[in-house]
Amino acid sequence: MRGSAGLELRPAAGGGSRVRCLEGARVLGFGKLRSTAGASFLAKRSRGGAMSAKEQEDGMDLKDSLSRFKQQQERCQSSLASIAASSSKPKHRAQPAHAPNVSARPSQPIKFSNDTERLQHINSIRKSPVGAQIKLVIELLYKTRQAFTAEQINEATYVDIHGNKAVFDSLRNNPKVSYDGRRFSYKSKHDLKGKDQLLVLIRKFPEGLAVVEVKDAYPNVLEDLQALKAAGEVWLLSNMDSQEDIVYPNDPKAKIKVDDDLKQLFREIELPRDMVDIEKELQKNGFKPMTNTAKRRAAAQINGVKPKAKPKKKQREITKRTKLTNAHLPELFQNLNT
Repeated sequence: MRGSAGLELRPAAGGGSRVRCLEGARVLGFGKLRSTAGASFLAKRSRGGAMSAKEQEDGMDLKDSLSRFKQQQERCQSSLASIAASSSKPKHRAQPAHAPNVSARPSQPIKFSNDTERLQHINSIRKSPVGAQIKLVIELLYKTRQAFTAEQINEATYVDIHGNKAVFDSLRNNPKVSYDGRRFSYKSKHDLKGKDQLLVLIRKFPEGLAVVEVKDAYPNVLEDLQALKAAGEVWLLSNMDSQEDIVYPNDPKAKIKVDDDLKQLFREIELPRDMVDIEKELQKNGFKPMTNTAKRRAAAQINGVKPKAKPKKKQREITKRTKLTNAHLPELFQNLNT
């Protein structure tokens, strides 16, 4: 690079700039060559001696050369000053992107990003058994009671139906899932939309309807059952055998008003204490008893069926290997087995 006054700037290996003033060097050399003539010229002038015309001409040339030399020196000094000022500015070296920051210390333990956690969650779901994926989809359909496409199910549960043929076939053939060729929806045993339709269904089962058969008909079906019970429309009883609730319709035609005298007379009737006598009384009045106690007792006598006794728990024997907690009472352990 060449600057003003014939400066040639070349970058040095140490990171700075080596300045070479070619024109200044030439002027310096010229000054050395003319130093002798100048000295003689000044000596004669100081002694007041006479100078020839050639000496006067040489003196004029020397003055011009000296003035040019001073101008060149001034330009060199200004160029050097500007170069020094520019080189004194701090330079920020570009750090490579891949270079690790050794001084930086993580203040907290490294954590996975949210996207990494999401991908791990998706991978765990899709590698889970088919039954677990089916359960996720059915829970979604049951809670929302809406129809979903395979893409919407994938967004909601991360279950890839199109990418897993076993999941698709299981959903399509599941009795709790309805598939119309494009969308999946929840299918309950009884298609009910509200309390009125629920009451109509219950009245179709005078012998009783299990609550488990209607509890998934729509989201608030259990609340509607309690409301119907409070209104006197149904009876909600528990089956002692199966430990499940049974709902019975309450026929409004059976609602009659009974006098207190009849109620008192009914309560004063003493019933037989033996089930065999109760069954005989029912048969006399034209009713068929649901039990046959006499037959059951006869079979028990013939077969010799006895009530099964509870097995006694075997007591643990104390040996020398037994860890004793009351070792300070040796009289308690005198009968140890050897």
